[in-house]
Amino acid sequence: MLRFILPLFFATAVFAQTADPKPLVEKALSAVGGKDKLLKIFRIKEVFHFGSTPEPAEGKKPSTRESILDVPGFWWIGKKERAVEPAKDDVWAWTLGILVDEKSKIEAIADLTDEGKVCFGLQVSGSVTPAMSFYFDKETNLLKRLDWRGDFYRFSDWKEHDGVKYASKTIILKTKDNKPWFFHEVTEIERLRALPDGLTKP
Repeated sequence: MLRFILPLFFATAVFAQTADPKPLVEKALSAVGGKDKLLKIFRIKEVFHFGSTPEPAEGKKPSTRESILDVPGFWWIGKKERAVEPAKDDVWAWTLGILVDEKSKIEAIADLTDEGKVCFGLQVSGSVTPAMSFYFDKETNLLKRLDWRGDFYRFSDWKEHDGVKYASKTIILKTKDNKPWFFHEVTEIERLRALPDGLTKP
């Protein structure tokens, strides 16, 4: 068995050491509209529910929410800022802003096939802990999957606003058993030039 495992281990190690991530980053950024079009400050309306099925349990309605975000550090629901919240990093990853942050250390990682789609991989560390693994559909160069903190996120139903493409639907699944536990949809999004009056950073 070792004669099969060891070559794979060394091939993966060599790939991680030699592959240049820059062209892959450029592909990912270009696919959504380019670095200058990434969302930074924006308003977002969402519909979401917890559970294992795409629709809420019988008799229950999905939750709705309207937020203002200034990624990566700030997220207001109403006038309340969410303080320490890992979901801020999830959204930052979703915007791809993390790929252009000067603190981000980016490495190319091995391809992954997810739901029949072959994806190229990028791992981001330095600006986020633990490291995030991004997987982009090789046909479209759009983000297909994100692995982080024992979960993986699947992105779909791409739309466009003010020159930037974004995944309007997300499903979060547990890595240990591939079971979904959260379903999310962006129903409206608006790029903002500045924070609305009344919102202050802590």
